[in-house]
Amino acid sequence: MSAGSITLGLRANWRQFSLLVLINAFVGAMIGLERTIVPLIAEADFGLASRSIMLSFLVSFGIVKATANLFAGRMSDRLGRKPILVAGWLAGLPAPFLIIFAPNWSWVVAANVLLGINQGFCWSTTVIMKIDLAGPNRRGLAMGLNEFAGYLAVSLMALLTGYLAAAYGLREAPFYPGIVIALMGLLLSGLLARETRPYARLEAQAMTRPDSSAPNAQNESIKPSFAQILLITSWKDRALFAVSQAGMVNNLNDGMIWGLAPIFLAGKGLLLEEIGMVAAMYPGVWGISQLLTGALSDRLGRKWMIVSGMWIQALGIGLFVAGTSLLPWLSGSALLGFGTALVYPTLLAAVSDVAHPEWRASAVGVYRLWRDGGYAVGALLSGILADALSIPYAMLTIATLTFISGTLVAAVMYETLPSRRKNLPVALPDQREESRFNAPNNP
Repeated sequence: MSAGSITLGLRANWRQFSLLVLINAFVGAMIGLERTIVPLIAEADFGLASRSIMLSFLVSFGIVKATANLFAGRMSDRLGRKPILVAGWLAGLPAPFLIIFAPNWSWVVAANVLLGINQGFCWSTTVIMKIDLAGPNRRGLAMGLNEFAGYLAVSLMALLTGYLAAAYGLREAPFYPGIVIALMGLLLSGLLARETRPYARLEAQAMTRPDSSAPNAQNESIKPSFAQILLITSWKDRALFAVSQAGMVNNLNDGMIWGLAPIFLAGKGLLLEEIGMVAAMYPGVWGISQLLTGALSDRLGRKWMIVSGMWIQALGIGLFVAGTSLLPWLSGSALLGFGTALVYPTLLAAVSDVAHPEWRASAVGVYRLWRDGGYAVGALLSGILADALSIPYAMLTIATLTFISGTLVAAVMYETLPSRRKNLPVALPDQREESRFNAPNNP
């Protein structure tokens, strides 16, 4: 594919973009298989009482997904996006079978190792491919559409598995849809998805032309090593540091809700269908709201949407813990979903604002390493606190950490939206990173 035959932008690439939205819906549905019933299977089928052991499936998922994100980002820059996407579906295909036929809990943990590879490879590459196609002007909208499809599918599948479990039992029926989904995702990715790395190269060429209006365009050709990208994204650049820690805490509280909420609600006497409703409300509101919030960040900016989203998440978790009936639990779940919708696509868009197209996929991979590492940290912390104290205490601790994370973004992050910041510093692998990290926070 030559540079002359491609055009950046959502309108010019709407067919391929729409296909990637559909593929990411299938990726999200694979996670939705587990949102309602896997924690309940731990108690009902395998007799696990320890919350820490019960949440081991999330620890394995989080560690593997975080590592897979890092690998997917780097390999996407080297090998292309499509091979990583197809490999992710090949890894995810056996996961439903392992859970269906699991004779012990270790099989469920193994299934989540494969699911972590599936999610890390497939979600990362669909994100990167959409960023490639969208170009620099509509990244927030592109990420909003991506996350809308993924998390709406999480919600619908969580709801469906709750009803299937109530009608046919916790296993096997709730996991049959996962087999169909994995096959469809593999076929669409292998047969119809196109490589998008040439789009990133076209954007990079536009940024380095002498007549380019991009900030710091004359310096953009500098390509850092992977170790430098890791340092820039994790620490040296103020915005990327703020984004990485917020992403980690966001998934820390998501992992806590995933692992503990079904057990908490079952202990309150809710039926499986009602637990499915609450479990589905959170990703449902999250997914649908991102149709608005992703595009809104292209107008209002990234920073304060992230800050407000983290604070709203903390409030939602607090309401969930304080609730004593279905309505406040649904309300807390909805509030948590809306707060996450403000944060999730905006974080990805902010990374894309700062990182150069030549190594943007690697930077996204590093960010997603930290973000999805939050699943493992959240599962470990939640399990330990729930065993030592109580589930409500664990939830309130995570809510406090979420509020603190939002406050840190407010204090550290600079605004990354190019139209709101005339001299946007694009992260480069030299000493300017240190001075920028310590520079005053420009409006």
